[in-house]
Amino acid sequence: MTDFRTRGAAYVSGLALLTALAASVAPTAAMAQTQAAQIGVVQTITVDGNERIEQGTILSYLPIQIGDTVDPAKIDLALKALFRTDLFGDVKIDLQGSNLSIKVVENQIINQVVFEGNSNLKEDKLKDEVTVRPRGIFTRGKVQADVQRIIELYRRSGRVSATVTPKVVELPQKRVDLIFEINEGPKTGVLNVNFIGNTAFSDADLQDVVVTTESHWYKFLSNNANYDPDRIEYDREQLRSFYRNQGYYDFRVVSAVAELAPDKNGFVITYTVDEGPRYKFGKLTVETELQKLDSALLTQLLPVRTGQDYEDKAIETATDSLTFAAGSAGFAFVDVRPRYTPNRETRAVDVVFNVREGPRVYIDRIDIVGNTRTLDYVVRREMNVAEGDAYNRVLVDRSTNQIKGLGFFKDVKIEDQPSSAPDRTNLRVKVEEQPTGELSFSAGYSSVDQLVLDIGVTERNFRGRGENLRARVSVGSLRQEVNFSFTEPRFMGRNLGAGADVYSYKYDFAQRAAYNSASTGTNVRLGFPLTQNASMSLRYTLRTDQVVIADSYCSAGIVSEILCLQRGSALTSLFGFGLRIDKRNDPVNPTRGFYGNLNQDLSGLGGDVHYLRTEADAGWYHGFTKDLVLSVTGSAGFINGYAGNTVRVNDRFYKGGATFRGFEVAGIGPRDTNLNRTDALGAKLYAIGTVELALPNLLPAQYGIKSALFTDFGTVGLLDDRDRQASVGIYDPLIKDDLALRASAGVSIFWKSPMGPIRFDLSHLLARQVYDKTETFRFSTSTRF
Repeated sequence: MTDFRTRGAAYVSGLALLTALAASVAPTAAMAQTQAAQIGVVQTITVDGNERIEQGTILSYLPIQIGDTVDPAKIDLALKALFRTDLFGDVKIDLQGSNLSIKVVENQIINQVVFEGNSNLKEDKLKDEVTVRPRGIFTRGKVQADVQRIIELYRRSGRVSATVTPKVVELPQKRVDLIFEINEGPKTGVLNVNFIGNTAFSDADLQDVVVTTESHWYKFLSNNANYDPDRIEYDREQLRSFYRNQGYYDFRVVSAVAELAPDKNGFVITYTVDEGPRYKFGKLTVETELQKLDSALLTQLLPVRTGQDYEDKAIETATDSLTFAAGSAGFAFVDVRPRYTPNRETRAVDVVFNVREGPRVYIDRIDIVGNTRTLDYVVRREMNVAEGDAYNRVLVDRSTNQIKGLGFFKDVKIEDQPSSAPDRTNLRVKVEEQPTGELSFSAGYSSVDQLVLDIGVTERNFRGRGENLRARVSVGSLRQEVNFSFTEPRFMGRNLGAGADVYSYKYDFAQRAAYNSASTGTNVRLGFPLTQNASMSLRYTLRTDQVVIADSYCSAGIVSEILCLQRGSALTSLFGFGLRIDKRNDPVNPTRGFYGNLNQDLSGLGGDVHYLRTEADAGWYHGFTKDLVLSVTGSAGFINGYAGNTVRVNDRFYKGGATFRGFEVAGIGPRDTNLNRTDALGAKLYAIGTVELALPNLLPAQYGIKSALFTDFGTVGLLDDRDRQASVGIYDPLIKDDLALRASAGVSIFWKSPMGPIRFDLSHLLARQVYDKTETFRFSTSTRF
């Protein structure tokens, strides 16, 4: 603003400016009286006073032309037409004989708009709020309206004492610089949030419900610790929702009053509430005129029962359940309306759900928003409905779950929006992208202080096309691994998932199982859906495996002769298939439903190795609340040789670590205890179950800490007879293989740390064998980008 002052132009105060403009912005009654009330024919038109605006432009706005007969009414109409252009501060029209004389005073043009004194709100935000623009017309009305907009913007940011003074700098050629001088004033905080009339819940309980919080020095980053009238109105609805979901059907907020403290350093906000009595659900019935829907059966499907505490959200859940049930029965268009009848004497609310056929609605357009990286067609191909289809709530909900199942988005919502016709609707698929690239590492500590580190790079949404690309390198005391894989989820544009893997593994089991192994190979795979909830996959693997045992171990008899005979390389040619069923209500955070997998591989169609391997796993979920979820999962597997072949040591199952908490990697199962080496031999059979209870947050959500209780139990064992023999026909008593029960219990802690999610497992053993290898602490973590 220094350049303005150096021009020598005098500032006009805001009050003086507005007063002057008020006297000139419109024709006054005195001006109207001076206009000659004449009637005549216009022969000529003259324009005076215009400096910047061409005479032809002015005449183009005039509703009078040469040859027209004019009277006072037409002159008044012409005045209004010229004032409506906002180009003129004053206009006078006279008919002098046959000449129509027009005298104008042009409005000023804004050269630039400047904001002074703003430090808490950026200039870009203020510019977006005001309507005046450089090279626009300067009028008093616009300036007044923009002053109020700026004050309102500051009010919403907690500065209710902010003032705005408009000033101008006169420039040549009827141009002005418009200056908004802003005095932001102090930020008005909230000294106290009080409640009157509450008996069922304390003030502290209700302060957790409302958004407005009291101002404290440590809340300097909070946007809710200042006074905002709009936020107060939102808090009224928050209180109503809270009480209604606690059974207080008659609850109401009598008043919400904000009083400025005497020293004007903050507001005291007081909510006066009327709780009323607590209600339970009374009689619950379903009424319908649709012949294919049984009212009695629909009543049984209601997720609420008579005698339960009344909750608004339970009504919403019941409405969704009835809508889903009707959709499953073939009714895509249903309208479920609950009707309430409260009984103040019994303190029960009877609810009748009226299910009727709604108007037929068709999908006009599907819009995808929020996908800043993922291409539109990746989302659209997961939709079970398309433009032109009949609207079906069941299919829309199913589409939401399928898009969530991609794992590309933090949140997915499909909203109905009005279209151009009453029988049409638009679907707005709103997604929020989340990192799909992952740089991960994990580390596990055992009771013998051994460390395992895994490092991997994964991109699950390569190029935004939904393709999965993964590279992994694993180094540690047990293994070294290089793995590269690629998956195309829509092979050849069809609902086929195709992929390929190339890998090389080296397992150093010398300290745990007396051998090392190395594998190099590739596999191709193809997956496709069988039904809405079931899918199948096919795969082929070709690899070379090498088992290495030190010569000194074999010559000294440290390891068994049978094991030493497995040294060397072998070629494995393997065909396999997998079946999967998934009926969980949410693929990421399930609270209801189940899943199951069955995989089988046959090795021997070519190559040197012959076996049949079968594995299965399943899980079931039950949520008591959103955060209190019980899950029961289990897995089992069996491998057996054929055509005179036993199962090689590197093809057997090794369990422990992440697969059975409380035990080391390969710490459970058959073991050779000769010379106290206690080498793991691997197993042909395993069966492991897990019961886990996810617990509600004990700390505020912003800390990102969750926990769960778990117990793992099961058995791992079974060797071929030949692998248990010290020599032909004689079993070695030091080879332990008894399929005994093992069990552990503990707590898992999940922390969404600044570096990424971290998981800690603390285990306590309930059942073990003396030769098992155990660990009590384990953690894993991943950092996403």
